[in-house]
Formats: sequence, C-alpha cells, structure tokens
Amino acid sequence: MRDLHKAEVLGSKRGLMSWRPQYRSSKFRNVYGKVASRELCFDGIPITKNIHDNHFCAVNARFLAIVTESAGGGSFLVIPLEQTGRIEPNYPKVCGHQGNVLDIKWNPFIDNVIASCSEDTSVRIWEIPEGGLKRNMTEVALELFGHSRRVGLVEWHLTTNNILLSAGYDYKVLIWNLELGEPVKMLDCHSDVISCMSFNSDGSLLATACKDRWLRVLEPRSGKVLQEATCKNHRVNRMVFLGNTSAEIRR
Repeated sequence: MRDLHKAEVLGSKRGLMSWRPQYRSSKFRNVYGKVASRELCFDGIPITKNIHDNHFCAVNARFLAIVTESAGGGSFLVIPLEQTGRIEPNYPKVCGHQGNVLDIKWNPFIDNVIASCSEDTSVRIWEIPEGGLKRNMTEVALELFGHSRRVGLVEWHLTTNNILLSAGYDYKVLIWNLELGEPVKMLDCHSDVISCMSFNSDGSLLATACKDRWLRVLEPRSGKVLQEATCKNHRVNRMVFLGNTSAEIRR
C-alpha cells in the first residue's frame, strides 16, 4: 500500500509538471541592467514635481532635455550627452514659457530642434545652439497658439519634416504645419483629456489613449476614426505602436 501511494504521488507530480506552461527561450529573459559609474551620470538636477501623466525628459543622439522645477514660469535643461557629472544650480535653462512645461520632444530630423508645450496654452519650437546653452534661452524660434486650455502632449511626425501634433486639455489634437506656423487639421473626437499619442512606423496611423477610457486609431490626414475600443475596468496611460498595425497597451 505504501508503494502504491508513493506511485500515485509521483504520478500526480508528473501530471502537474506536464501542465506547466511552456515558455519560448529568449536571450533577453535574464538580462540585467548595470548602474553606470557616478562619473557617467547626471547629478544635481532639480527634476519637476509637477503632477502630470507624462515624461519629464527627452534624449536624442546629442542632447538630454529635462523639465525642471522653476519659479515664475516653466523651464527645462538641455545638456550635451558628453557633459556628465554634477550640474550646477545656475546651469542655463530654456525658460520662455509662462506656465509649467508639460512635455518636450526632440525633432527626429534636426538634432538641435526641440518642441515644448505648457500650461500657458502654447506650443514652442526652440533651436539649441551648437555645443549647448551658454546662458538662459528665452528667444523662441516659433510660438504656436491654437488650444483654449493647457497643452499636455506634443508629438513629431516620424516621416514628414515640419509636422507636429499637440494635444490639449480642450480634448483636441491639432496638426501643425511649422512652415506655415498654423494648424492644418484638428482632430475633435475625444470627450476627455488625451493621455497618450503614438504614430505607427510610417506615420499613416495615430493611436490615442484617453481618460474617457476609449482607445482610438485615427488616420491623421483625414481625421477619420478607423477603430475604437473601450476599457471599462482600467484607464490606459500608454499606448505604443509595435509596427504598422499592432499596438501595445500599458495601464
């Protein structure tokens, strides 16, 4: 009897083993990041404490931009990537906005051009000097007004230069032609604040996540909503295209 019971236990264990999920092996499963040495870090930066569902930094091949705490308006730092170490409190800033800066994005075509948006309802385009800032920058290359409330998101078109999108707390997405300095299209299909915008790889589709719990895939050129779905049990904060057709949703 004792041997029979032992055989049954072993059999049940084998059965449990056979029901375990099978995972595809991947060379990335056990990859761990390594903290850089202090000499290769950026230290002493007063990162913004403004509560907003967005990124506070942006990086490209030449510069790191970080939204910072400031008094009397919004500002952000622009630091050359090779200039690591401690950043002095009086380091020059981009400081032309009259309200908190809510988003910053580098132009994918021109390394020293960056867009910012703010609680002051404006979108601004800045041209960073070669080698970075030597003094506070207030001279704006282009100033765009079209939203009636603060602007929370900016996004550059991935394949067409001088096309920029902005999303405001007026629930609208404006498509700007920077050569004209004016919006050429308004996407007005959202009923609440837009929390994320994402282009597919060729810029022909735009996915948006909204606080009304709806996910939408739009055609920017026509403004048509191609697909939409609702998430009843959670609010989506991030939606990212993984190619031209599929998107990854993050809560």
